[in-house]
Parts: sequence; C-alpha cells; structure tokens
Amino acid sequence: MNCLSRRGGFVATSKVAPNLLSNLLSRMAEARAQTDALFELLPPNSFYERPIAERHRLIFYLGHLEAFDWNLFSGPLELGTHDATFDKLFAFGIDPIGGGLPTDKPGDWPNIARTEKYKSNIRARLDQALRKSDGSRDALLAGGTLLNVAIEHRLMHAETLAYLLHNLPLERKIPHPAPMSDPRPAPEPRWLTIPAGTVTLGKLRSEGTFGWDNEFEAQQVAVSEFSISAFPVTNGEYMEFVQACGYEDSRYWRPKDWEWKRQQRLEHPQYWLPRSNSAATDPDTQWEYRSMFGILPLPPSWPVHVSYAEAAAFARWAGKKLPTEAQWHRAAYGTPQGIERQYPWGDAPPDRLHGNFHSKSWHPAPVDAHPAGASAFGVQDLLGNGWEWTSTQFGPLPGFTPFPFYKGYSADFFDGKHFVMKGGSARTDVSMLRRSFRNWFQPRYPYVYATFRCVEE
Repeated sequence: MNCLSRRGGFVATSKVAPNLLSNLLSRMAEARAQTDALFELLPPNSFYERPIAERHRLIFYLGHLEAFDWNLFSGPLELGTHDATFDKLFAFGIDPIGGGLPTDKPGDWPNIARTEKYKSNIRARLDQALRKSDGSRDALLAGGTLLNVAIEHRLMHAETLAYLLHNLPLERKIPHPAPMSDPRPAPEPRWLTIPAGTVTLGKLRSEGTFGWDNEFEAQQVAVSEFSISAFPVTNGEYMEFVQACGYEDSRYWRPKDWEWKRQQRLEHPQYWLPRSNSAATDPDTQWEYRSMFGILPLPPSWPVHVSYAEAAAFARWAGKKLPTEAQWHRAAYGTPQGIERQYPWGDAPPDRLHGNFHSKSWHPAPVDAHPAGASAFGVQDLLGNGWEWTSTQFGPLPGFTPFPFYKGYSADFFDGKHFVMKGGSARTDVSMLRRSFRNWFQPRYPYVYATFRCVEE
C-alpha cells in the first residue's frame, strides 16, 4: 500500500453518531485481533523471513498496519508526530511489479520488541483520541470513512499475510494440524447461457455507504448474451492443461507472460507439488497440494489458484476467454427479470451456506460445496474460495474521484498493467463481499488466492 498524504484542514460537519462510532471501534478491535493471530503463527526467528521475493520481510507488516492507521488519523485528530522514523519506515508497501527486487537485509529492520512497543503505543493513543472525538472537525471522520478505510485496509493485509505465510516453509511456522485429504471428484463442467442485459458496476455516492474510491460512480453497461462455466476451473480440469503440455507451448501465452514463465521455470501452479521427479506432463505424475500447514494429495474438486497469465493461457488452450468485469457481474448478480441482486443468492447477508469466505478456512473447498450461494442463473461459487480473474484492465469508473487523503490508492494502478478480480477468497472478510468491491493485481503474480472461469461469446 502507498503512504498516506497528510490532510491540511478540517470541514465542519455534524457530530459522529455514537452508535456508528461504537460499531466501527468494535470492528477495528476484531480486525486487530485477526491480524494479531496471524503473527502468532510465527516463531521469533521467522519475522525476518521474506516468503515472497517481491514483498517486504514479515517484520514490516507488524509495524505497517499501525503506521498506516497513525498516518491516517493523526491529522484529523491533531495528534502530531508519534515516531517519525518508524512512521516513515513502516509506511510504504511494495507493488510487486518492475523496479527490481528489494535488497534490504534483516539487520536493516528494528527488533520485534521495539516494533511491538511502537504498535501498542499507537493503538493506545489512537483509541484514546477516537473515543474522545466527536468527529465534528472532520467530515470523513464523522461519516465513518476513515475508520472504514483503516478496518478494510487491515483486513486486506490479513489476506496478504495469509498467502505470505502460506509461502513460508512449514518448518518456519508454529505447527498446526494439516488439513484432511479431500478425494471428492470435481463436478462435471457445465455451461450456462446468460441472456443479454444491463449491469451496474460500482455504486452511487448518494447512497451514503462506504466504498473505496474506485467503487464510484455507478455505471450502467449493456452486456450481450454469452455462456459461462457454472463453476470455477478446478484442479482436476487444470490438470488436463498441464498434461497437454500447456506450460511448454508458447502459442497459449502472451509474449511477456511466456518470457516470465520461462525465466521462472514455471511448470505448474504455485501451490502444486509433483510427488516424484517425473515431468509435469507425465500422466503418471502424482500431484500434491501445499497447504498452509501440511502437504496432501491434490484435491481435484478445489478451484485452481493461478496468476492471470496462467488463467489466460488455459482459456486460450480451451478455445475460450476470461470474462469481462461486466460479464462476471451479469452472471453473478443479474436475473432473468432484469433486476440486480445485492449478492448472487439474493439480498440476504452472507453466511456459511453461501460460500467459503470470512477466514473460516485456511484452504479452498470443492467448487460445488455451496449450492445455496448460486446466482439466479445457476452460476456457483462466486463469492469466496478464490478471487476470480476478469479480462478487464483496472481503471476508473466514470466520475471517479480519488480519496483526498489517499490519492494514490487506486489511481497509481490505472496503468494498464493490472486486471480486475471479483468475488473473494477463503481469507476475504465478509465486508468486502459487497457487489461494488473491486480487487486488482498484475498478471504475473502467482501467490494470491485467485482462480477463474471461462466464457464463450
């Protein structure tokens, strides 16, 4: 994440509603507990590991979450400076694209005790100031925008931390029970026809509900008839691509993706492991899945987690395409009657019957495990279990206005190098399952919990 800009003045407004403030502070406490629990998975000597070469060492994230909150609130709450060195050190994340890999050494970072003290001191000062504040000097504070930003930013990093820890060797984590083997077969691929219709991307500012800057303003898009797979592509389906030498044939890959795949010597998805020294294309190769806390036989019914580059190559091999953001919305939220639902299943709040989300599991579930979450057209597994790649490049909706306190949050990534993802993973908080939420990543980043489904036009 980018560093926040300090805001210079205040806007007079009404006082923050006590119930709103209390609810948001409770949510903040829950989000803190969630990220604290993730760090408890690490023995002390693992805090300085870098599980993913393009990302910071894990110690950064221990300080970053509080530095972000401090830089967000210290201006509106008139708190001044806390620790200028740490506020800057922990402010800047890394977008893993271009510019080379980070070269810092463990000794460049403070020890765990100092970082923990920084964290606890910031929490104490912020909590005291927020409880005393009525928000009357700052519209964004009064309306809950800044607290929502702090909460969702933290929850986004909880998901980032999950896949960072997933890529940490097992012996570098506190042991936990490995998941059970899941031999259930993948459901038979099924295609559904989605009739032409209009979809709403984004949301209206006039609704008065929270959203990140890229979620505004609402846009109506006409979508022609198309067909879409009822389920995300499973490990079982993707195996056919691997065994058909899909990773060895440049015809299926965009030139930059092929060069990346060649340089990385990529032969299979990030979380797959060949059990023997056999070639990936050998049909007799036994495959395993590298989960957060153990190795198990590759579950054929789980969605495959891959980069955009790998998803696009599979789609080209299969003679299909990845859906656009608008097509995905139409399949997920549209109805034959023309109205749009808040969630694929309707307007009822998400619960455990609707999908695999809200950090209830460390790993995916079978793609057909939550039929109650199906859309009006019968498309399943749309929320949770893996973000879904679309072919839409991440960009502004009409009427986009950047956050005045965080101008680079979205705008820095309107560069034609990132693609929109929809849906959510097993580690996505329920608050970010709203219809307007947009995630994005660069195409050659295989670590995120992202899957895909194909369309025919």
